Amino acid sequence: MKALVFRGTGEVAWQEVPDPKVEDAADAIVRVDAVTLCGTDLHIVKGDVPEVEPGRVLGHEAVGTVVETGGDVRTVRPGDRVLVSCISSCGRCAFCRERRYGQCGGGGGWVLGHLIDGTQAEYVRVPFADLSVHPLPSAVDSFDAVLLADIFPTAYEVGVLNGGVRPGDTVVVVGAGPIGLAAIITARLYSPGRIIAVDLADSRLAAARRLGADATATADEGPEQLVADLTDGLGADVVMEAVGVPETFEMCTRMVRPGGRVANIGVHGKPAVLHLEDLWIKDVTLTTGLVDTSSTPMLLRMTAAGRLPVSGLVTHRFELGQMEEAYDVFGRAAETGAIKVALGGPQHTAVQAAGPG
Repeated sequence: MKALVFRGTGEVAWQEVPDPKVEDAADAIVRVDAVTLCGTDLHIVKGDVPEVEPGRVLGHEAVGTVVETGGDVRTVRPGDRVLVSCISSCGRCAFCRERRYGQCGGGGGWVLGHLIDGTQAEYVRVPFADLSVHPLPSAVDSFDAVLLADIFPTAYEVGVLNGGVRPGDTVVVVGAGPIGLAAIITARLYSPGRIIAVDLADSRLAAARRLGADATATADEGPEQLVADLTDGLGADVVMEAVGVPETFEMCTRMVRPGGRVANIGVHGKPAVLHLEDLWIKDVTLTTGLVDTSSTPMLLRMTAAGRLPVSGLVTHRFELGQMEEAYDVFGRAAETGAIKVALGGPQHTAVQAAGPG
Protein backbone atom coordinates (compact mmCIF):
# COMPACT_ATOMS: atom_id res chain seq x y z
CA MET A 1 0.00 0.00 0.00
CA LYS A 2 0.96 3.69 -0.07
CA ALA A 3 1.48 5.74 3.09
CA LEU A 4 2.98 9.02 4.29
CA VAL A 5 6.33 8.17 5.88
CA PHE A 6 8.41 10.37 8.19
CA ARG A 7 11.96 10.16 6.87
CA GLY A 8 13.67 12.48 9.32
CA THR A 9 13.45 16.10 10.41
CA GLY A 10 11.88 18.17 7.64
CA GLU A 11 11.22 15.26 5.30
CA VAL A 12 8.15 13.13 4.56
CA ALA A 13 7.26 11.02 1.52
CA TRP A 14 4.19 9.26 0.09
CA GLN A 15 5.64 5.85 -0.68
CA GLU A 16 5.01 2.13 -0.74
CA VAL A 17 5.13 0.31 2.59
CA PRO A 18 4.08 -3.20 3.70
CA ASP A 19 0.35 -3.76 4.20
CA PRO A 20 -0.70 -3.83 7.86
CA LYS A 21 -1.61 -7.20 9.35
CA VAL A 22 -3.52 -8.35 12.39
CA GLU A 23 -0.82 -8.73 15.05
CA ASP A 24 -3.04 -9.19 18.11
CA ALA A 25 -6.49 -10.64 18.64
CA ALA A 26 -7.77 -7.17 19.66
CA ASP A 27 -6.67 -5.51 16.36
CA ALA A 28 -8.76 -4.24 13.49
CA ILE A 29 -7.54 -3.42 10.00
CA VAL A 30 -9.32 -0.35 8.65
CA ARG A 31 -9.38 0.92 5.08
CA VAL A 32 -8.85 4.68 5.29
CA ASP A 33 -11.65 6.59 3.56
CA ALA A 34 -11.00 10.05 5.05
CA VAL A 35 -7.98 11.33 6.91
CA THR A 36 -6.71 14.69 8.08
CA LEU A 37 -3.49 16.40 9.09
CA CYS A 38 -2.82 17.74 12.57
CA GLY A 39 -0.63 20.46 13.96
CA THR A 40 1.07 17.70 15.94
CA ASP A 41 2.13 16.13 12.63
CA LEU A 42 3.86 19.40 11.75
CA HIS A 43 5.59 19.35 15.15
CA ILE A 44 6.80 15.81 14.38
CA VAL A 45 8.19 16.85 10.99
CA LYS A 46 9.97 19.79 12.65
CA GLY A 47 11.64 17.38 15.05
CA ASP A 48 9.71 18.44 18.15
CA VAL A 49 8.60 14.88 19.00
CA PRO A 50 11.83 12.84 19.13
CA GLU A 51 10.01 9.60 20.02
CA VAL A 52 8.83 9.39 16.39
CA GLU A 53 11.49 7.48 14.51
CA PRO A 54 12.30 7.78 10.79
CA GLY A 55 10.30 5.22 8.83
CA ARG A 56 7.13 5.77 10.86
CA VAL A 57 3.82 6.17 9.01
CA LEU A 58 2.29 9.37 10.38
CA GLY A 59 -1.28 10.27 11.24
CA HIS A 60 -3.68 9.61 14.12
CA GLU A 61 -7.10 10.69 12.78
CA ALA A 62 -9.25 8.83 10.27
CA VAL A 63 -12.64 7.58 9.18
CA GLY A 64 -12.69 4.25 7.40
CA THR A 65 -14.19 0.84 6.81
CA VAL A 66 -13.27 -2.21 8.84
CA VAL A 67 -11.89 -4.94 6.57
CA GLU A 68 -10.55 -7.45 9.09
CA THR A 69 -10.64 -8.02 12.83
CA GLY A 70 -8.81 -10.18 15.32
CA GLY A 71 -10.58 -12.95 17.14
CA ASP A 72 -11.26 -10.96 20.33
CA VAL A 73 -12.94 -7.95 18.65
CA ARG A 74 -16.65 -7.84 19.49
CA THR A 75 -17.98 -4.32 18.82
CA VAL A 76 -17.21 -3.97 15.10
CA ARG A 77 -16.98 -6.31 12.13
CA PRO A 78 -15.83 -6.12 8.51
CA GLY A 79 -17.91 -3.66 6.53
CA ASP A 80 -18.58 -1.30 9.46
CA ARG A 81 -17.87 2.40 8.92
CA VAL A 82 -15.91 3.73 11.89
CA LEU A 83 -14.14 6.70 13.40
CA VAL A 84 -10.54 5.87 14.32
CA SER A 85 -9.72 7.68 17.55
CA CYS A 86 -6.37 9.39 18.03
CA ILE A 87 -6.11 7.55 21.37
CA SER A 88 -6.02 3.77 21.80
CA SER A 89 -7.21 2.26 25.06
CA CYS A 90 -6.44 -1.15 26.53
CA GLY A 91 -9.41 -0.74 28.89
CA ARG A 92 -7.74 -2.71 31.69
CA CYS A 93 -4.92 -0.64 33.21
CA ALA A 94 -5.31 1.71 36.18
CA PHE A 95 -5.47 4.80 33.95
CA CYS A 96 -8.07 3.34 31.59
CA ARG A 97 -10.21 2.40 34.59
CA GLU A 98 -10.15 6.10 35.49
CA ARG A 99 -11.06 6.99 31.85
CA ARG A 100 -7.61 8.58 31.45
CA TYR A 101 -7.14 6.77 28.17
CA GLY A 102 -4.41 9.13 26.99
CA GLN A 103 -2.21 7.81 29.80
CA CYS A 104 -2.96 4.13 29.06
CA GLY A 105 -0.27 1.93 30.58
CA GLY A 106 -1.28 -1.22 28.74
CA GLY A 107 0.12 -0.41 25.32
CA GLY A 108 -2.35 2.27 24.29
CA GLY A 109 -2.50 6.04 24.62
CA TRP A 110 -1.26 8.12 21.71
CA VAL A 111 0.42 5.37 19.70
CA LEU A 112 -0.90 5.83 16.13
CA GLY A 113 1.58 7.83 14.07
CA HIS A 114 3.74 8.12 17.16
CA LEU A 115 4.95 4.75 18.40
CA ILE A 116 3.26 2.56 15.74
CA ASP A 117 2.28 3.22 12.13
CA GLY A 118 -0.59 5.63 11.75
CA THR A 119 -3.57 6.61 9.63
CA GLN A 120 -2.09 8.64 6.77
CA ALA A 121 -2.15 5.54 4.62
CA GLU A 122 -4.47 3.40 2.55
CA TYR A 123 -4.92 0.98 5.47
CA VAL A 124 -4.17 1.15 9.19
CA ARG A 125 -3.91 -1.38 11.99
CA VAL A 126 -5.83 -0.16 15.03
CA PRO A 127 -4.97 -1.85 18.35
CA PHE A 128 -7.62 -2.41 21.06
CA ALA A 129 -10.31 -1.92 18.43
CA ASP A 130 -13.29 -2.45 20.77
CA LEU A 131 -12.44 0.77 22.63
CA SER A 132 -10.46 2.63 19.97
CA VAL A 133 -12.88 2.85 17.04
CA HIS A 134 -16.42 4.20 17.10
CA PRO A 135 -19.18 3.01 14.73
CA LEU A 136 -20.50 5.97 12.74
CA PRO A 137 -24.16 6.76 12.10
CA SER A 138 -24.93 7.17 8.41
CA ALA A 139 -26.11 10.73 9.03
CA VAL A 140 -22.58 11.92 9.84
CA ASP A 141 -20.43 12.88 6.85
CA SER A 142 -16.95 11.36 6.83
CA PHE A 143 -15.23 14.74 6.49
CA ASP A 144 -17.16 16.01 9.51
CA ALA A 145 -16.63 12.86 11.54
CA VAL A 146 -12.86 12.86 11.06
CA LEU A 147 -12.71 16.11 13.06
CA LEU A 148 -13.94 14.15 16.08
CA ALA A 149 -10.91 11.86 16.03
CA ASP A 150 -8.73 14.49 17.72
CA ILE A 151 -9.36 18.22 17.50
CA PHE A 152 -12.83 18.37 19.04
CA PRO A 153 -12.23 16.05 21.99
CA THR A 154 -8.82 17.67 22.53
CA ALA A 155 -10.23 21.20 22.53
CA TYR A 156 -13.16 20.19 24.71
CA GLU A 157 -11.33 18.05 27.27
CA VAL A 158 -7.90 19.71 27.49
CA GLY A 159 -9.17 23.24 26.90
CA VAL A 160 -12.77 23.73 27.98
CA LEU A 161 -13.09 21.09 30.73
CA ASN A 162 -9.58 21.52 32.15
CA GLY A 163 -10.05 25.27 31.97
CA GLY A 164 -13.33 25.03 33.86
CA VAL A 165 -15.27 27.34 31.55
CA ARG A 166 -18.41 28.59 33.30
CA PRO A 167 -21.37 30.79 32.33
CA GLY A 168 -20.38 34.43 32.16
CA ASP A 169 -16.62 33.80 31.99
CA THR A 170 -14.25 35.81 29.87
CA VAL A 171 -12.40 33.21 27.81
CA VAL A 172 -9.26 33.88 25.74
CA VAL A 173 -8.10 31.39 23.12
CA VAL A 174 -4.53 32.03 21.95
CA GLY A 175 -4.12 30.33 18.58
CA ALA A 176 -7.03 30.17 16.15
CA GLY A 177 -5.91 27.08 14.27
CA PRO A 178 -8.10 23.96 14.18
CA ILE A 179 -7.74 23.24 17.91
CA GLY A 180 -8.32 26.84 18.89
CA LEU A 181 -11.42 27.09 16.69
CA ALA A 182 -12.77 23.84 18.14
CA ALA A 183 -12.14 25.30 21.60
CA ILE A 184 -14.22 28.36 20.68
CA ILE A 185 -17.06 26.16 19.42
CA THR A 186 -17.11 23.90 22.48
CA ALA A 187 -16.58 26.73 24.99
CA ARG A 188 -19.82 28.25 23.70
CA LEU A 189 -21.66 25.18 25.06
CA TYR A 190 -21.09 26.71 28.53
CA SER A 191 -22.37 30.24 27.74
CA PRO A 192 -19.27 32.30 28.56
CA GLY A 193 -19.73 36.04 28.75
CA ARG A 194 -17.25 36.68 25.94
CA ILE A 195 -14.65 34.82 23.91
CA ILE A 196 -11.50 36.57 22.66
CA ALA A 197 -9.33 34.95 19.98
CA VAL A 198 -5.67 35.78 19.31
CA ASP A 199 -3.70 34.70 16.24
CA LEU A 200 -1.16 35.91 13.69
CA ALA A 201 -3.34 35.23 10.62
CA ASP A 202 -6.28 37.44 9.68
CA SER A 203 -7.95 34.53 7.88
CA ARG A 204 -8.01 32.46 11.05
CA LEU A 205 -9.31 35.36 13.10
CA ALA A 206 -12.10 35.78 10.55
CA ALA A 207 -12.94 32.10 11.05
CA ALA A 208 -12.89 32.64 14.82
CA ARG A 209 -15.42 35.45 14.54
CA ARG A 210 -17.62 33.34 12.28
CA LEU A 211 -17.56 30.46 14.76
CA GLY A 212 -18.36 32.51 17.86
CA ALA A 213 -15.48 34.74 19.02
CA ASP A 214 -16.75 38.11 20.24
CA ALA A 215 -13.42 39.92 19.82
CA THR A 216 -10.16 39.16 18.04
CA ALA A 217 -6.64 40.53 17.93
CA THR A 218 -3.43 39.78 16.11
CA ALA A 219 -0.25 39.46 18.15
CA ASP A 220 0.85 42.97 17.16
CA GLU A 221 -2.50 44.59 18.03
CA GLY A 222 -1.94 44.44 21.77
CA PRO A 223 -4.05 41.44 22.80
CA GLU A 224 -3.01 41.78 26.45
CA GLN A 225 -4.24 45.37 26.55
CA LEU A 226 -7.47 44.32 24.78
CA VAL A 227 -8.14 41.71 27.48
CA ALA A 228 -7.38 44.26 30.19
CA ASP A 229 -9.71 46.83 28.59
CA LEU A 230 -12.58 44.34 28.22
CA THR A 231 -12.28 43.12 31.82
CA ASP A 232 -11.71 46.47 33.56
CA GLY A 233 -8.13 45.46 34.20
CA LEU A 234 -9.05 42.22 35.95
CA GLY A 235 -7.90 39.69 33.34
CA ALA A 236 -9.52 36.65 31.78
CA ASP A 237 -11.17 33.89 33.79
CA VAL A 238 -9.87 31.20 31.41
CA VAL A 239 -6.99 31.40 28.95
CA MET A 240 -6.29 28.51 26.56
CA GLU A 241 -2.90 28.11 24.89
CA ALA A 242 -3.41 26.43 21.50
CA VAL A 243 -0.12 27.14 19.72
CA GLY A 244 2.73 25.41 21.53
CA VAL A 245 5.53 28.02 21.61
CA PRO A 246 7.10 29.72 24.65
CA GLU A 247 5.97 33.22 23.70
CA THR A 248 2.27 32.35 23.54
CA PHE A 249 2.38 30.33 26.76
CA GLU A 250 3.97 33.23 28.61
CA MET A 251 1.39 35.59 27.07
CA CYS A 252 -1.38 33.39 28.45
CA THR A 253 -0.01 33.61 31.99
CA ARG A 254 0.02 37.40 31.72
CA MET A 255 -3.63 37.54 30.57
CA VAL A 256 -5.17 35.45 33.33
CA ARG A 257 -6.89 37.03 36.31
CA PRO A 258 -6.10 36.22 39.94
CA GLY A 259 -7.97 33.02 40.67
CA GLY A 260 -8.18 32.21 36.96
CA ARG A 261 -7.21 29.16 34.94
CA VAL A 262 -4.64 28.64 32.17
CA ALA A 263 -5.30 25.50 30.12
CA ASN A 264 -2.35 24.51 27.96
CA ILE A 265 -3.42 22.56 24.87
CA GLY A 266 -0.46 23.24 22.57
CA VAL A 267 2.31 20.73 21.84
CA HIS A 268 5.57 22.28 23.02
CA GLY A 269 8.93 21.43 21.54
CA LYS A 270 10.94 23.95 23.57
CA PRO A 271 11.02 24.99 27.24
CA ALA A 272 8.81 27.88 28.30
CA VAL A 273 9.51 30.11 31.27
CA LEU A 274 7.04 29.77 34.13
CA HIS A 275 7.11 33.16 35.85
CA LEU A 276 6.38 32.02 39.37
CA GLU A 277 7.77 35.30 40.66
CA ASP A 278 4.56 36.87 39.32
CA LEU A 279 2.16 33.94 39.52
CA TRP A 280 2.78 32.55 43.00
CA ILE A 281 0.53 35.14 44.62
CA LYS A 282 -2.30 35.07 42.07
CA ASP A 283 -4.01 31.73 42.89
CA VAL A 284 -3.71 30.71 39.24
CA THR A 285 -4.47 27.14 38.18
CA LEU A 286 -2.34 25.84 35.31
CA THR A 287 -3.35 22.60 33.57
CA THR A 288 -1.72 20.49 30.91
CA GLY A 289 -2.92 17.32 29.29
CA LEU A 290 -3.13 14.81 26.50
CA VAL A 291 -6.66 14.15 25.30
CA ASP A 292 -8.36 11.03 26.68
CA THR A 293 -11.18 10.99 24.04
CA SER A 294 -13.66 9.99 26.75
CA SER A 295 -15.97 12.67 25.33
CA THR A 296 -15.94 11.28 21.78
CA PRO A 297 -19.26 9.34 22.02
CA MET A 298 -21.02 12.44 23.35
CA LEU A 299 -19.53 14.66 20.64
CA LEU A 300 -20.59 12.12 18.01
CA ARG A 301 -24.16 12.19 19.30
CA MET A 302 -24.17 15.99 19.19
CA THR A 303 -22.82 16.00 15.64
CA ALA A 304 -25.42 13.48 14.47
CA ALA A 305 -28.12 15.65 16.04
CA GLY A 306 -26.82 18.78 14.31
CA ARG A 307 -25.82 20.39 17.62
CA LEU A 308 -22.09 20.74 16.94
CA PRO A 309 -21.08 22.98 14.00
CA VAL A 310 -18.10 21.04 12.69
CA SER A 311 -18.46 21.37 8.93
CA GLY A 312 -16.88 24.81 8.51
CA LEU A 313 -13.38 23.79 9.56
CA VAL A 314 -12.26 21.80 6.49
CA THR A 315 -11.00 24.40 4.01
CA HIS A 316 -8.99 22.18 1.65
CA ARG A 317 -9.69 18.67 0.31
CA PHE A 318 -7.32 16.39 -1.55
CA GLU A 319 -7.20 12.87 -2.90
CA LEU A 320 -5.33 10.48 -0.62
CA GLY A 321 -2.38 10.31 -3.03
CA GLN A 322 -1.90 14.10 -2.78
CA MET A 323 -0.56 13.80 0.77
CA GLU A 324 2.67 15.70 0.16
CA GLU A 325 0.78 18.59 -1.44
CA ALA A 326 -1.63 18.62 1.51
CA TYR A 327 1.30 18.87 3.95
CA ASP A 328 2.69 21.81 2.00
CA VAL A 329 -0.65 23.66 2.03
CA PHE A 330 -1.27 22.95 5.72
CA GLY A 331 2.29 23.88 6.68
CA ARG A 332 1.89 27.30 5.00
CA ALA A 333 -1.49 28.04 6.55
CA ALA A 334 -0.79 31.75 6.95
CA GLU A 335 -0.31 32.00 3.18
CA THR A 336 -2.87 29.46 1.99
CA GLY A 337 -5.67 30.20 4.45
CA ALA A 338 -5.82 26.52 5.42
CA ILE A 339 -7.61 25.68 8.64
CA LYS A 340 -8.14 21.94 8.41
CA VAL A 341 -6.94 19.86 5.46
CA ALA A 342 -8.71 16.57 4.72
CA LEU A 343 -7.96 13.80 2.26
CA GLY A 344 -9.99 10.93 0.93
CA GLY A 345 -10.64 8.73 -2.07
CA PRO A 346 -10.66 7.55 -4.62
CA GLN A 347 -12.64 4.77 -2.98
CA HIS A 348 -11.48 1.20 -3.50
CA THR A 349 -13.88 -0.98 -5.45
CA ALA A 350 -12.57 -4.17 -3.89
CA VAL A 351 -10.98 -4.86 -0.54
CA GLN A 352 -8.49 -7.62 0.06
CA ALA A 353 -7.47 -7.77 3.70
CA ALA A 354 -4.09 -8.99 4.75
CA GLY A 355 -4.10 -12.25 6.63
CA PRO A 356 -2.53 -12.70 10.06
CA GLY A 357 1.11 -13.52 10.27
